[in-house]
Amino acid sequence: MEFPALVEHCSEKTCKQLDFLPLNCDACDKVFCKDHVQYEQHKCSTTYKKYMQVSVRPLCHVPFPVGREEIIDVVAGQRMDKDCKYNPLHQLHLIRNKSGAFKL
Repeated sequence: MEFPALVEHCSEKTCKQLDFLPLNCDACDKVFCKDHVQYEQHKCSTTYKKYMQVSVRPLCHVPFPVGREEIIDVVAGQRMDKDCKYNPLHQLHLIRNKSGAFKL
């Protein structure tokens, strides 16, 4: 008796194992055996979908993406140097408008 719908081959080119419990990669949606389902084991090219982070610049509170191999502090510094719209005088103006006097 055959169950062709339940059995699938591993998508790893070097493996092609016939597996009764195939697993899907949640990044690329390909089918793998238990030995190749992890991203690193099948060299998944779509892991960036899973490892992307979003952080917020501490001064201007604008969100920015941080890639898989990037360090958040380094990227934040580069973004703040490049295109941060933070203006301390504007912040001081907002504080004065709310309370009527400057608070330092």
